[in-house]
Amino acid sequence: MEWPQSSVISMCLLLLAACGGGSSSPDISKPSTAASDVEVPSWSLPPDPMSLAREAGLMPDTKEYLTYHVHAHLDVFVNGHRVEIPAGIGIEITDPAVERFGSGYGGIPEEGCEQPCISPLHTHDPDGVIHIEAPSEARFTLGQFFVELAIRLDASCVDEFCTPDVPVAVFVDGQRQSGDPADIVLRDSQEIAIVIGTPPEEIPDSFSGG
Repeated sequence: MEWPQSSVISMCLLLLAACGGGSSSPDISKPSTAASDVEVPSWSLPPDPMSLAREAGLMPDTKEYLTYHVHAHLDVFVNGHRVEIPAGIGIEITDPAVERFGSGYGGIPEEGCEQPCISPLHTHDPDGVIHIEAPSEARFTLGQFFVELAIRLDASCVDEFCTPDVPVAVFVDGQRQSGDPADIVLRDSQEIAIVIGTPPEEIPDSFSGG
């Protein structure tokens, strides 16, 4: 028995309607946030590092102290790509007593600089190692370091990346953190990972020291 062509077309339309049609279904391949649109930032060495150190509540000095000498490590990822942490954060690299070695800064002689030239919280190389070199043990935080970076860090935003528009997650030694990441106290051999947007294949969970 042959069905009239008009009946076949009507039946097909009814079946499509019963299944909800085709074009109205959501495209699950599209990202649910604007995370895929963000670009990896290039953080540069900010000017006037001694003023930024004081703004962070730190006391710059004319030389490094090794009485309290520890290292933490910071990784920042944007859509799986690593953001380079600049060398020379917390150091007045224009001071003649500060030496440059390769891509790093330091080597201040024992007699020190004529003026305060280094914060107790600083970086020597662009490797993410945060150096704490202070005359006595004290409390240093990730927020203080970001003040020296001149980059925003709080419970909502890292730099220009803010939730809920872009996912932001913070990990310490592989453990997801809640609250304001600026309050994280820096400790020896600590691994801090800030993950913005799509995470990398592997989130670092350890640091052997620098």
